[in-house]
Amino acid sequence: MTLWPRSVQSRMKTGHDREIVAAYPFRSAAPTSLWASLIDDASQALTFAGYTNYFLWQQHPRLGARLTAKARHGTRVRFLVGDPESEVTRKREEVEGVPLTVGTRIKITLDALTKMGPTDGVEARFSDQHIALSVFMFDDQMLVTPHIASLLGDESPMLHLRRLEEDGLYDRFASHVTALWESGRPVEL
Repeated sequence: MTLWPRSVQSRMKTGHDREIVAAYPFRSAAPTSLWASLIDDASQALTFAGYTNYFLWQQHPRLGARLTAKARHGTRVRFLVGDPESEVTRKREEVEGVPLTVGTRIKITLDALTKMGPTDGVEARFSDQHIALSVFMFDDQMLVTPHIASLLGDESPMLHLRRLEEDGLYDRFASHVTALWESGRPVEL
């Protein structure tokens, strides 16, 4: 049996935190290349459960074409967004107080999804219950952003998780997204 040196043993993750691949003090601190590789490497399911998902379209050229191609090859693509006309959205706009409103950012995502055209395997639903937590799933990996008070999403911290066990961090967040999806209202694309 090979033993790791004490210096390595003290840094090895052995508990539930071993599902944490990386932590970022700001979502915007994660490299765009991380997002791109997670999107491009996923082959079974992609779920974007951010309230607006606006930044994705800005940071990833030809995202619509990439997602359409993935869906045509059997990858399920889901977007869970806030309702741009809801009271929850309006209240969040007051908190943020920025010119590019929450409702406008949601509409940019809806417009991009509409431009993709009807594609089997691409779905979208409205939910206002995830305003304070964004979860982006890429097969067995995910990025989670708990939104802090009045900060914008890109100013909030983010965790990169990889599923390694049942009922671990990944599964807990995944079941949250599943519940939101099931109670969400379909978006006509």
